[in-house]
Amino acid sequence: MAINEDDKAILIRGFEAAVAAADAERTLAAHLPLMPKGRTIVVGAGKGAAQLAAAFEKLWDGPVSGVVVTRYGYATACDQIDVLEAAHPVPDEAGLVASEALMEAVSDLTPDDLVIALICGGGSALLPAPVAGLNFEDEQELNAALLASGAPIGVMNAIRKCASRIKGGRLAAMAHPARVVSLIVSDVPGDDPAQVASGPTVPDPKGVEDAHRLIDAYGITLSPHIRSALTEPPAPADLVFAKNETHVIASARLSLEAAARSFETDGVSAIILSDAIEGEARDIGSMHAAIARECHANGRPFRAPVVLLSGGETTVTLKAAGGRGGRNSECLLSAALGIEGLGDVTALFADTDGIDGSEANAGAFADGTTAVRMRAAGFDPLTSLSGHDAWGAFDAVGDLFSPGPTGTNVNDFRAFLIR
Repeated sequence: MAINEDDKAILIRGFEAAVAAADAERTLAAHLPLMPKGRTIVVGAGKGAAQLAAAFEKLWDGPVSGVVVTRYGYATACDQIDVLEAAHPVPDEAGLVASEALMEAVSDLTPDDLVIALICGGGSALLPAPVAGLNFEDEQELNAALLASGAPIGVMNAIRKCASRIKGGRLAAMAHPARVVSLIVSDVPGDDPAQVASGPTVPDPKGVEDAHRLIDAYGITLSPHIRSALTEPPAPADLVFAKNETHVIASARLSLEAAARSFETDGVSAIILSDAIEGEARDIGSMHAAIARECHANGRPFRAPVVLLSGGETTVTLKAAGGRGGRNSECLLSAALGIEGLGDVTALFADTDGIDGSEANAGAFADGTTAVRMRAAGFDPLTSLSGHDAWGAFDAVGDLFSPGPTGTNVNDFRAFLIR
């Protein structure tokens, strides 16, 4: 028995509303600074950086130059700004070239010049630039260890900043004495701009001491020479940042609020549980399923019909190799086991950038029949969950959600529709 098409359509409209709320042109228009006396240089990084650059060119009434880097397959054409592509989530040599290009773009500037930094999620992997004492392979090793650790994004970024020549505010420091205006699409819980893409233009009070403490606390295994090479990023109080501005122009909170309005237009009330949920993907999936079951069975804490919404960024601690699927698919597979047998409950978990992990899907759909249908197709959901093969299980029952790259990134989108 397939998932109800009407309910899938309602969930897709909610997802599309969330993405539209982070539309590049719409969000940039309200945050453009005054024209400078000198040059306008754009730098940027992230999965939606090319779309932000194209929108900026359209909105800016003057000449502009610069360079942005995005993930392979996410580029869009710009007339004046160079768009480069590199690998995500594991950095490649193209990312090294892109980092050097961004640093070159902000060199030899004057106080009359303006730097516009267009920063969004995914920028950390796209901007490899190891500090002295480390090479590119070391940065790849560091990134792989962080991705496999299950640590929250804020922890990973605090460590990345101390191993990079471009992150932790360092790119903005290079632009001094020019003014830097950072326009940020937040994909991090809490919307701290210093955490988005590891803050290349926004300094963070966390330093090397914090990085070492977090490495130990989360049991992250790193080579001794990587740990010894970590360096202190510039402090927020440094005078090189005195004239700079930072604006969060789109976020999970704003997108979830837009999704809630979409569901209410479809005649279903919507409750936002939180826009900043973190934790192990399978645990978060189980937790959401438990709330959905309580609503379905007892009308508490929310009475059906209702949509339960949440955002944030879950993590996957890799305990097995060989599986396929990202954090949203794994989270939903866990939830599908939790709602097995329930009628009138349908869920969509997806990444707002359109790609969940390394596969081509953004996420997947599930209902009370999903686990049963997976077994009938030859996939035991528990085995798939243990092997981190959520993609294979959802693909087997035709429930992958694949809208393609959206041009933005405000993190995870989770929606339970309870009739």
